[in-house]
Amino acid sequence: MSQETEDTAATAFTVERVRADAAHILAEPAEDIDPAEDLFDRGMDSVRMMSLMEQWRSAGVEVDFADLAERPTIDAWVALLNG
Repeated sequence: MSQETEDTAATAFTVERVRADAAHILAEPAEDIDPAEDLFDRGMDSVRMMSLMEQWRSAGVEVDFADLAERPTIDAWVALLNG
């Protein structure tokens, strides 16, 4: 595997990774969160979203709070993070 491939794999935001990140913030098992479900219904709030944004920014991805809030699902966030 080339270094570029390894770097891409290390920073790829998969459904599993984003769901695990959200589950950790929500203190819930990842397998209980449906990737298509509205995370606000699960207890996601602006403070938790800001924590996730900082975590993802540390991984090198710029994401806009308004974009996350507009479509608060794992599936939508994966698309944004990989966009």
